[in-house]
This record gives sequence, C-alpha cells and structure tokens, in this order.
Amino acid sequence: MYSLHLSPEQLEIRDTVRDFVAQEVVPAALVPARLEARVRPLLLDVLDKASQMGLRTLALSEQMGGAGADHLTCCIVTEELAFGDPDIAAVLAQTSTLAHELFDRAMTDEQRGHFLPAFLEDDRYQLALAEHEPDRDPALGVNYHRPKVGDAGFKTTAKRSGDVWIINGAKDRVANAPLAGLFAVQVATGNGASTLLVPRNTSGLAVADIAASERWHHGAYGTVTFKDCRVPAENLLGIDEGSPLAGDAGRRIPQDQALNLGIGRVAYEAALDYAQLRVQGGRRIIEHQAIGGKLAEVLVRLEVARAAIWQAAWASDHPAAIADRSLPDLPLTTIAEAFVAETIYHATKDAAECFGAMGVMKDMPLQKYVHDALVCLHSGAGKSEATLRIAEALSGYRRPALLAAE
Repeated sequence: MYSLHLSPEQLEIRDTVRDFVAQEVVPAALVPARLEARVRPLLLDVLDKASQMGLRTLALSEQMGGAGADHLTCCIVTEELAFGDPDIAAVLAQTSTLAHELFDRAMTDEQRGHFLPAFLEDDRYQLALAEHEPDRDPALGVNYHRPKVGDAGFKTTAKRSGDVWIINGAKDRVANAPLAGLFAVQVATGNGASTLLVPRNTSGLAVADIAASERWHHGAYGTVTFKDCRVPAENLLGIDEGSPLAGDAGRRIPQDQALNLGIGRVAYEAALDYAQLRVQGGRRIIEHQAIGGKLAEVLVRLEVARAAIWQAAWASDHPAAIADRSLPDLPLTTIAEAFVAETIYHATKDAAECFGAMGVMKDMPLQKYVHDALVCLHSGAGKSEATLRIAEALSGYRRPALLAAE
C-alpha cells in the first residue's frame, strides 16, 4: 500500500540531522564573509563531522559498512543538509549514491576488497563519476523520439596493454573531483563504452578545481585530465568491456530536488520568523493580507514539491507499487524534476520579498538563498528536457539508458 508514514528510524535520522545542521552547519555557513557567492569555500571541517555521523555512507548497505538507508531517507537527509548548506548536501549525496552503485552493485568481490576498506577508513574519501567531456554538452536537450547519434561514445580512451589500461583524455564538470579518492571514469575502449576505477594517486591523473565563481552547480567541481594514466586491468568495472556504469545512476532518485527543497524551506522559515517579529502600522506584518497571503503561497509550493519528491523516492523504494497499480507507471522522478526547480525558485524569491529592500542586501542571507535556488533552476538539463522525457514516456518511447535518466 502506498504510504508516506515515516518509520521511527526515519524520524530519528531526520531529527538527528536537523540538530546537527542547526548546531554545526548553519553557524558556519552564514558567517558574513561567506554570504557572497564568489567567496564561498567548502566547509571541510563540517563535512568531516557529517561523514563521521555516517552521512557519507548513508545509502551504502549495512553489509558493506554503511547505514543501508532507502531512497526516501536519503532525500529527507539531503533536504535537511541543504537547509544549512547546499554544497555540503551535494557532496554527501553524490558520494552516498555512488557508494551504493559502486560497492553494492557494480564492483566484483576483488574490487570491493581493494577499494572499500580505504573508503570506509577515511572520512574525506569522496567518490566521483567522471563522465562529461569538454565540447560535449548533454544539457542541449533530448532529440525528441530519436536517440542522439554518438552520445554513448567518449573522446577519453583506454587501451589495453598487457595487464594494464592506459587512459588518455579529459573530463570536466566532475562533481566531487577536488575531494575524490576514487574516480569511476567513463572511457571508450575497443568494444564500446566502459568504466574504469582510477584512484586519485594514480600517476598521470591531474585534478584542477573549478572555483565557486566559475561554476553553476552546488558542491565541489573540477576538471580531470589523464595523460598515459595506467591502471590495472582488474579495475575494469563490470564483467567485460562495453558494460559501463549508467551515467544516470545519481538521478534515479530525486535527491537534487530534495536539495532544492531545503533551500526553499530555509528561505520560507526566515521570512516567517521575520514576518512575526516585524511590526508595521501597529501590527505584525504577517497580519497584513499581502504578506500573509504571500507566505501562504510559499508554503503551498513547498508542500506540493515535497509531496512530489517523496512520492518519487517512495516509488523507487517500492517498485511493486507500480506493478500493483498503487502508483501510476510514470517517470515520477522526472515529473518532480520538471516541477520542483521552478517552483522552489519562485517560492524563495517570494520569501525574500517579505523582507522588502533587505532581501537583496549582500550582508543578508536571503540574497544567498535566492542565488542558491537560481543555481538549481539553471543547473543540469533543465525543465524543458525533463518535460520531453515525460512526453516520451507517455507515448511508450524508451530512451537508451546511457542517453537519458528517469
């Protein structure tokens, strides 16, 4: 039966993360010097504390040393973390999701034995999927009802030489690149696209950080180059060549939308607190119809967005609910993607307007929240591509796994 009744464990996790955000993340994230988008370094000390709480390994199964959290729990945690700082939320969501995909699903026992201990022992050991390449932009939109020719090919190549792979090429826009201890690198081999596991300390691998002022994503991003980078043959992911890790691994659940929701929620709560304190015309401004109505509309947007996110996450955890028709057979994650980013941006902007002119002052956090929501609105493929993917689903067209994600 379709239900969003949270378990006692989920409520405990949410409350624990919420307390951590209030005590550790918010005070560090809202220092005046960090409110400017161009000078917003990653809070590494806070990230360490979050990792020590188990948030880096949240989705990793208990058998592998993680918490084994389901998709809904991961979305709840991401929202709470983004309430404090979306960069922290983005880094942990990326690593947690990839840890589950790599260690629980894709790696062989020998690969797990080699890489898993190092991952579990080091709180700063993050994971990265190196997929996107310069001059190849998957965000140009889907070619409606037609696969993109050549999209599965990569300019980054790997050639087998005895018992090693030799990698040459470059990847840009790599999430977690500045922090990653292990890269899952999408390459072209003689038999199609494949994925190779490349540790950070591998000779021939170089990482260049992308400054906050130059990127349009939350988290830590960088460019990775490979020059005669040699990795053992057993670092090939999968049984054989031509079986790459799905590039949409991180988009099977709506964690990006949950991150966005956290941004909208913190803006709303700030506006609500201010409206209950600020007095104008002898009354609190929340008692004025214009402000009260605006806050009510913001709350409606947040609650409907959360319902879409939670439904998509719950469906990912319970695929049988679609089979027995408890939920419609629709791309629910893509529906959330098409709806949430624009909705949260408008909600955040309206929340800022409750502050009047103070909402745009650089030493006030509201301008930061609006900027953060704007990043979510324009990062990734955007609403137009999500809408076309929904239209394809309605007609029964199934896009190849490497070319699109639900």
